[in-house]
Amino acid sequence: MAGSTLAEKLLARAAGVPRAAAGEHHWCRVDMALLTDPTAPQVAAALEQAGAERVFDASRVAVFHDHFVPAKDARAAELARASRRFALDQDLEHFYEVGRAGVCHVALPELGLVLPGDLVLGADSHTTTHGALGAFATGMGATDMAAALALGETWLRVPETVRVELHGRPDSRLVGGKDVALALLGRIGVRGAIYQALEFGGDGVSALSLADRFTISNMSVEAGAKVGLFEADDVALEWLRGRSERAPQGVVLHADADAGYTSRMSLDLSTLEPLVAEPHSPANVRPASELGDVDVDQVLLGSCTNGRIEDFRLALEVLGDCPVHPRVKLIVLPGSPGVLLAMIAEGLAERLVEAGAVIGPCTCGPCIGAPPGVLAGDEVALFTTNRNFPGRSGALGSRVYLAGPAVAAATAVRGKITDPREVLA
Repeated sequence: MAGSTLAEKLLARAAGVPRAAAGEHHWCRVDMALLTDPTAPQVAAALEQAGAERVFDASRVAVFHDHFVPAKDARAAELARASRRFALDQDLEHFYEVGRAGVCHVALPELGLVLPGDLVLGADSHTTTHGALGAFATGMGATDMAAALALGETWLRVPETVRVELHGRPDSRLVGGKDVALALLGRIGVRGAIYQALEFGGDGVSALSLADRFTISNMSVEAGAKVGLFEADDVALEWLRGRSERAPQGVVLHADADAGYTSRMSLDLSTLEPLVAEPHSPANVRPASELGDVDVDQVLLGSCTNGRIEDFRLALEVLGDCPVHPRVKLIVLPGSPGVLLAMIAEGLAERLVEAGAVIGPCTCGPCIGAPPGVLAGDEVALFTTNRNFPGRSGALGSRVYLAGPAVAAATAVRGKITDPREVLA
């Protein structure tokens, strides 16, 4: 009998069984459930329809107001009010209003609400982000979330696992997690891992910061993956130190050496260069060096994918003392209040404003078509977000390119998509 993958071990733990094999179905205990301002009202309505009066544990449900807040219109305000009412009526311990919330997938781990070994469910597809901490983290719809909140458990099919071996080290500090994610998507496409676990390992993992790993796990869902997993190593455990009152390190699990994988693939990090996903798919990937003739109207730095302090440090390294191109709007959305405070303390916020950027709230913003920075018809933008579907960020005729913070900063300076190595040459 083959050994177990990390996904299989995590779901076996959640189910309280010795072993959980790919293809089996198990009832699994929920460690943390995540809702946002547009999804909490839907889940609350489903709970009410099912006759469930209380959530299973008010200390294990988190609500973040991060999508359509501050309210862009009356509809958004009504959603936020309904979400707030649900959180207060349920006496939820972890309710974060706009101004205190941050983007949920940045703030949730910062607040120590995710630990290795956890089963994390979110009413948001990018809940896969938290797999970077060795947790089984996945998104699901409102009805399934309501059932999980009522019961404290959910019914899951154990996914098959694709092992992704990362080797070597990037030969440039300008290459990071976004480039790894885009390289993978460019290879397997948006349907390449449907309901599979992507398990990342190999000697190259040590070359990636935890911020890089969060980005890679986040964008695993763009390939259709159920979860994107890293084992919790010393880097992750040191980052978690002192963050959680629940447990110091959680439960660190490791895949067996003889685990049974559906397939294996490898990625040599030393061969990567700054990459860009062209409209209208995150898998439509080309090197930034090949796109120098694309003028842009707007650049966005931030989001749950690249809104961490490491991302802004890298962007400022590229930006240097250069001003933002006079034709370009540079919008900066820190991923959390903690990130914003770090930017202020390190002088990054001041430098961005002096360069001509506007710093907005710690929210999703135009990534999901909310202010600030919704695009007009025919506008072209480069975002550090995770999706560039038609009309997602504004007018249907707008075009969004995706890249990491180094490419974004270089593009803001030049006014056209730019390989950051050209700016720092």
